[in-house]
Amino acid sequence: MEQIINPYILYGLCVLGAAGVCLALPRKGLSPQLFGGLLAGAVGGLAILFLGLKNPEHLPNIYFYIFSVVALGGALRVITHPRPVYAALYFVLTVIASAGLFLILSAEFMAFALVIVYAGAILITYLFVIMLATQSPQEDEVEVLMEYDIAAREPFASTVVGFLLLAVLTTMMFKGVGELPAPQVKDPDAILAAMPRRIESTLREEGLMPKGSTLKVDAQTGDAVVDWKHRTVTTIDGGGAPTVVSLPDDLKATNADHLGFNLLRDHPGTIEIAGVILLMAMLGAVVLSRKQVQIDEEAKMRQAHTLSGASFGPDSGTSKGGSL
Repeated sequence: MEQIINPYILYGLCVLGAAGVCLALPRKGLSPQLFGGLLAGAVGGLAILFLGLKNPEHLPNIYFYIFSVVALGGALRVITHPRPVYAALYFVLTVIASAGLFLILSAEFMAFALVIVYAGAILITYLFVIMLATQSPQEDEVEVLMEYDIAAREPFASTVVGFLLLAVLTTMMFKGVGELPAPQVKDPDAILAAMPRRIESTLREEGLMPKGSTLKVDAQTGDAVVDWKHRTVTTIDGGGAPTVVSLPDDLKATNADHLGFNLLRDHPGTIEIAGVILLMAMLGAVVLSRKQVQIDEEAKMRQAHTLSGASFGPDSGTSKGGSL
């Protein structure tokens, strides 16, 4: 860690950052939100400064700082803004800035997936929950803000836990990741064997596979028979004669290929768990909206009884217990 940043400086910045975020959280009465936001921003700037002083020759490009400032500022407003709808919009800003950081890391798939999944699907779910769970204002009220939106319930405990986890994760990243065993990958392009149509189409585009020929595949698995040591495949012409063809140098597995096989072939349970979580969020929104409708109906019934009692009172010349 000392090659990147002094540990005492890192932990000191975590303490100051926690204090700034704790002050920036909404409170009743006089709130030091502005001072807390400035303190949190100053701590972020100092962290970037100290990280650059250790390795000035390996500084990232200017886009890293732009996306980082936007992401950190948007994340701070997500947890400090008293209006849930605006907090959700700041969440979109944070997601887009994080997607920019993924683009800098050449993780294009993760950038687009972050925008599509979080800024698209998850945010729409949040907005539906906010709209269904928010109480409508009465005639004499301009707007209604719930108690948990006006003031943070546990600002001190939440910031302490959050920044403690940040310090622990940062320490683990600097110290523990280097001790992990390297991934045992013999050939990163080996997953191409599970995509014989892609290999075949590439060979046809390069003119290495004549018309009428087919790619030799394993009868049991359906994978292409590839010699990764020499990067060759076997094709079979119309007469059944095999031919060894070298794979083009530009035929390589992309990040999206590895991620797709990792999610859908190696760990399909993660997709199922994500689907269940989204389903539970939808069910929660339905339950909240149904409860709100029931409360509204009861309020309408009470108002109707009140009006009927006032209409058929003693002053109207008709007894309340008269027949209708």
